[in-house]
Amino acid sequence: MDERERLAAARVARLATVSADGRPHLVPIAFALLGDVVWSAVDAKPKTTRALRRLANIEATGRASLLVDAYDEDWSALWWVRVDGPARVLPADDAEAVLGVDALVAKYPQYRDRRPDGPVVAVSCQTWRSWAASPER
Repeated sequence: MDERERLAAARVARLATVSADGRPHLVPIAFALLGDVVWSAVDAKPKTTRALRRLANIEATGRASLLVDAYDEDWSALWWVRVDGPARVLPADDAEAVLGVDALVAKYPQYRDRRPDGPVVAVSCQTWRSWAASPER
């Protein structure tokens, strides 16, 4: 399995952003890969606020990283994939964002009954990094 397939198949990722003053922020997200863009959206899961730090950080810096990985007690099965690149926050009704949300709905059955309607994050996969203990796994 190559890095693109691993990224696309993963069910959860860690989205890393940094604030304008350099403070890191890391959160788990549901996501979908569409072409060379990773899409995520603010959904209906309970949150303290919809003014999320990840959104403010992306708006301030225009950059993000995304990490997916697999851990197993059999260390020959370990792997990770990281993508870094420009990031944008789009309103849910933006035509491009609608395509990203469609990809999320197709990937996650939970979104079929409750389509995300919050801001949408698009991370362009500019740089790919990966590692696998065993390339054939």
